Amino acid sequence: MSFSDTELAVVRTAAEREGMASAAWAGRQVMAVAQHVLVPVSRDAGDVPRELVQARVHLRETVAALGALTATSVSGAGLPESAATVVEETLKAVAWVDAATVQVMRERRPRS
Repeated sequence: MSFSDTELAVVRTAAEREGMASAAWAGRQVMAVAQHVLVPVSRDAGDVPRELVQARVHLRETVAALGALTATSVSGAGLPESAATVVEETLKAVAWVDAATVQVMRERRPRS
């Protein structure tokens, strides 16, 4: 393998962080990728955590709206019709957070 000066500096920093020789660290990473234990992450991977944070904010807002609807409903009278819309939005937000979380797990952690 060969690295540019910048790439080699990154490899050395990562190896030092884990208390390993640069060649040993690089070899471990190459084998992990070859065995599909580690999935390489693109430069755009920074968007994934941002999306997850946005999804969580949206979910909290939606859950707060649902809470407000349930708090204002008259006991025994049922929820207003708009509650169905809020429930739908909540379920979409949950699915969004789940998908983002799975994506982060795939890109950030080696599979065992």
